[in-house]
Amino acid sequence: MGVLASVVVAIVKIPFEWLFGAAIRFYKMAKKFPTLRRELTSNINYLEQRIPLISRTRIVWVSENLTRTMEDGKELARRCDEGNLNFFEKAKYAKKIVEWDESRQRIWQLVQNDANLVAQNQNQDLVTTWCAVPELPKNRVKMDAPLAEMKLKLLGDDARSMLVLTAPGGCGKTTLANMFCHEQVVTDKFKDNIFFATVSNKPSHLVVQELCQHARFRVPALENEQIAFIWLPQFFMEAGQNPLLLILDDVPSASESLLHKFNEIQIPDYKILVTSRYQFPNFGSLYNLQPLTDKDALTLFHRSAFLPNTSCNIPDDLQIQIVNCCKRFPLAITTVGMSLRNQPVEKWRIKLTELSKGSSILDSEQKLLALLKSCLDDLNKEMAPVKDCFIDLALFPEDQRIPVASLLDMWAELHEGSNDDDSIVNLYHLTFRNLASLVVTRTKDLDGYYGEHFVVQHDMLKLLSIRASHDEDPTGHRLIVDIHGDELPPWWTEKKTWKARLVSVLTPWWTEKKQKTKKARLVSVITGESSSTEWHNMDLPKGEVLVLNFQAKNYALPKFMKKMCKLKVLIVTNDGFSPAELSDFELLCSLSNLKRLRLEHISIPLIRENIIPSKSLKKISLFMCNVSQAFGNSSIQIFETFPYLEELHIDYCNDLVKLPAKLCDLIGLKVLSITNSHKLSVLPEDIGKLENLEVLRLRSCTGLEKLPGSIEKLNNLYFLDISNCSSIKTLPEGIDKMNGLRKINMAQCSRLDELPESVYDLGPQLEKVICDEDARIFWEPVLSNPNKITVAKEEFQPELAPQTSDLRAIFPR
Repeated sequence: MGVLASVVVAIVKIPFEWLFGAAIRFYKMAKKFPTLRRELTSNINYLEQRIPLISRTRIVWVSENLTRTMEDGKELARRCDEGNLNFFEKAKYAKKIVEWDESRQRIWQLVQNDANLVAQNQNQDLVTTWCAVPELPKNRVKMDAPLAEMKLKLLGDDARSMLVLTAPGGCGKTTLANMFCHEQVVTDKFKDNIFFATVSNKPSHLVVQELCQHARFRVPALENEQIAFIWLPQFFMEAGQNPLLLILDDVPSASESLLHKFNEIQIPDYKILVTSRYQFPNFGSLYNLQPLTDKDALTLFHRSAFLPNTSCNIPDDLQIQIVNCCKRFPLAITTVGMSLRNQPVEKWRIKLTELSKGSSILDSEQKLLALLKSCLDDLNKEMAPVKDCFIDLALFPEDQRIPVASLLDMWAELHEGSNDDDSIVNLYHLTFRNLASLVVTRTKDLDGYYGEHFVVQHDMLKLLSIRASHDEDPTGHRLIVDIHGDELPPWWTEKKTWKARLVSVLTPWWTEKKQKTKKARLVSVITGESSSTEWHNMDLPKGEVLVLNFQAKNYALPKFMKKMCKLKVLIVTNDGFSPAELSDFELLCSLSNLKRLRLEHISIPLIRENIIPSKSLKKISLFMCNVSQAFGNSSIQIFETFPYLEELHIDYCNDLVKLPAKLCDLIGLKVLSITNSHKLSVLPEDIGKLENLEVLRLRSCTGLEKLPGSIEKLNNLYFLDISNCSSIKTLPEGIDKMNGLRKINMAQCSRLDELPESVYDLGPQLEKVICDEDARIFWEPVLSNPNKITVAKEEFQPELAPQTSDLRAIFPR
């Protein structure tokens, strides 16, 4: 065949193959047409029955779109029924039916997700604290002039709908926005329709999710920005029926698209106040927050440096000079003031010398960080553990509350001889110096339970702790890696291209970073929504603590954990809205030294049968987890996997209905703590087999109706907590047989209106009883010393106890 003939054949062959393939596709679609037409009619009938039910809920957007989809389907069905359709017409309409059905399924999935959420929140009408206006800080000064100007710019007759409050970090933007929300003219206008959302580095869909949750909308878990922005108009449609004020706090420059979506909503009496270090010139009006006045700065400094009603022997000029060095930045003033409280005048002079060495103008965040660092450096050798505590806070992501329980687990295993009391004292030292804040969501238990204590930090202090973890850790004690998307640090990957090899030779930094993984004892990996597993090739032979944070529906434990022969503490936290499915759970049994495991917002998986039980794990903490699958009637359960447990903490696990009987085989268990699991209705009858149990905490298990009779066999039980178990009506008859019992907390047990007679025999051994005022009369004849009775203050009503979907409201990032 000649060259010309070959070219002609090649030209003709391509379109022929394309036409042949198209014909096959047409044939297949035409053949499916009768079946698809029947399915179309069936789906339309189904929608006609369901849409009236859906329209009664608050998901108006979904209802409207389903109605529109149904009408489109009716029109499509009418066309399909018009006379005899030829081969090509059947293929065309078959394709349209498929496209219509795909659209129907996408919307219907939102309905199903919403139905699941409604089922979770049945009979629940709690106003969540997500996006609620925070309480005003105690240590603040009046800011009348800025507040007046902000009210004029945002609420005046010619005011625009958005105001951007901007200033460098540490100037008090969030505090001022908070004060604005508490102004009388603001509360009179917007009343309860004020939303305070912290943005920071949070994904946009989580911001929208929290707004909808605070407004008590029954929305599904919004998985991405696209879905979230579909729901955003619905939020404004409902919340905007009355005057609406929205605070978007700490908005980074990368969130301009989020501001655009909020700004394009046009409804009457709708105002947005944005706080940011960036000016966002394309949005609304601008207000540049200036530093405090000299008078206000000195007032704030006095409140920080001196206790109320105490005399001061520090010269006025020395105080003024130190305040001037802080350049009227509130964060700098309070932190420096706290560091000098109760210090001799000599220490004040040394601090002034240190601050004077820096730049005379505090005009950047770098210099503010330098000033804050000087306060951190004040922690001398005796306070070195406190400084280490501060630096360890860098292991956790920004803009989140850090569970104190996680910190206590870390420090208990890292520092030989350390106990929880020492660690809590160190945290209080940080609080006293304004380097962190300790938030207590409930009053402290008798037994020192810190499951509802959290540490929070200003973002500048968080940045300081992160920098300190790099600058003041020459031995490579800590390794913190924040992965954005699927981008890995160049020193991480094992793939050595010629460029990588060249960089590793010429750049000591590369080698240093690579070696740091081999030295690190504390490791933190933050992956956000990344689904990549390429980072799983780390080599961490000395790692003792591993903190994993992510925001994803599915998460696989990293396989490099198999080689972490020294790992003692593993903390896995999902910061997404829905509990994440966790895979490769069996890896935990390969960790021969793992002692403490904390899982937060995780769906605990079913354990396979061919797993080798772990002999090392002593403590498991499950916080806001789904546990029904792991605790179900499987042949292998989580308790058989970890038979040597000494502590089991189950907090806010709302799908926990019944504890499996095999729990009672954990005869080494010393602490069983179950709190805020409202569906828990019964304890195993054989709970008396837990012969070594010392603490049984069942706080806020409002569905629990009684304690099993076998509880009388728990002779080593020291503390029993049934506070806020509002369904329990009586204590077990054999409670007098519990020879080790010393403390009982039965506060807010509203239905428990009598005590068994046997309790009189228990009286002499009891050291403390916490109860309500009404129950005091029952205990006074039992306890010879009335000082043993503590009347509890009411914290919250049982009927308002939060369900699973509200937990992130109580513990916001």
